[in-house]
Amino acid sequence: GLAALPAAAAAAVIGGTYYAPQYDYREFFSATDGRNFRVFLAGNPFPGIDPNIVARDLLPLMQAAKPRPALTFTYEDPPEMPRPFYRLVLTFNPAPDYGSNSVCAGLPPRFGQGKGPGVFYVFAVYCRNDQVLSETTAWTPANGPTDPRIAELFRELFQVIWSDSPALRPQLGHDRR
Repeated sequence: GLAALPAAAAAAVIGGTYYAPQYDYREFFSATDGRNFRVFLAGNPFPGIDPNIVARDLLPLMQAAKPRPALTFTYEDPPEMPRPFYRLVLTFNPAPDYGSNSVCAGLPPRFGQGKGPGVFYVFAVYCRNDQVLSETTAWTPANGPTDPRIAELFRELFQVIWSDSPALRPQLGHDRR
């Protein structure tokens, strides 16, 4: 007969991760604690559902999975452009050659085939101005924007994109890798 799949098969998969040498969790914390934090969505992970509905339904899932700072995720532009401008860009089903430098530079997104129907696939990039601070990909099976597996994906994704590992702290004059 068929063997049962392990329970982990339903969990999110986190892809390759990159942290710029300038990445510092403490900077993220101080820039976002008690503030709104801008999220940009590019593409639609559920082509059969209105993208405005998808965005509306994803926001509370992101908020529930938020990292430690007391931040509030928002799609709204701030009244004045902050400097530096920190943001999270989530690109759904990105083209394989659409890189994080293009994301933070504000170049139009390019989309690919994704991981197939019924799979929520996202390329997450944390930017400061036009500089990439961290990036990763994540995917999970999902039936729609309120699927609980997406909430779990965001919990795992945010721990990676905003890692507080001391090993990632910039060292004075020393590369940490």
